Amino acid sequence: MPTHEPSPPPGAPPVGEQIADLLTTPDTRLRRVLRQLSDVDRAVYAAIAATPTPDLDEPLRRLSRLADNSRIWLGIAAGIAVAGGPAGRRAAARGVLTIGITSAVLNLGVKQVYRRRRPDRAGAGVPADRQVQMPSSRSFPSGHSASGFAFAASVGQDLPWLALPLRLLAGAVAYSRVHTGVHYPGDIVVGSIIGAGIAQTLNVLLRLPRHPAPTDLPGLPRHPAPTDLPGPLAARPRQPAAPRPSTAT
Repeated sequence: MPTHEPSPPPGAPPVGEQIADLLTTPDTRLRRVLRQLSDVDRAVYAAIAATPTPDLDEPLRRLSRLADNSRIWLGIAAGIAVAGGPAGRRAAARGVLTIGITSAVLNLGVKQVYRRRRPDRAGAGVPADRQVQMPSSRSFPSGHSASGFAFAASVGQDLPWLALPLRLLAGAVAYSRVHTGVHYPGDIVVGSIIGAGIAQTLNVLLRLPRHPAPTDLPGLPRHPAPTDLPGPLAARPRQPAAPRPSTAT
């Protein structure tokens, strides 16, 4: 006996149209969550701007400016390259390479896709004593944060004792971008994650495995060299050829 599938109620649109309506409706759950996260982001930014911190303003402003164009990280790379020996030179090269890749990914990729405007520093009331020049690029994500955490993760591969201090310094640089009013907190969080992720990916790619020769494989006997063979199979050293007799008369 044939079975019949239940028919949709009269007037109901097809399933494809229902999904399309769900995705394009402004009040979908995803859009509501993203809007609420944006509200939290802006609220934290406003709270930092409204909190008086006269003893922190000048040091954080100087730190933020020192990190422009990755100057602080390039200076550290030069120092460890000079004083760190072979491991220091390797760590410096890896760190500088990671900064270059991270900057390209952010400026040519992510910032072009998500074009978030810079914060309204005047409207939030950020004190003038802590302000730095407002960049002309997009706000999301923070390039300073990405470069700092990318450099720290890369250098830490070769110099583990520097991993924690560099991450702490990268965190201070990242916060200084919010303190000076040029980034939202969400910008520095995502930028830090992207920078650390790029560094870890590059570290894996640069960790080339060493393929042992067949005679070095564990559990296999070493093939003897011809001079190690017993008896008549042993290689004999070549004797110098005897000089030919001269036929000149």
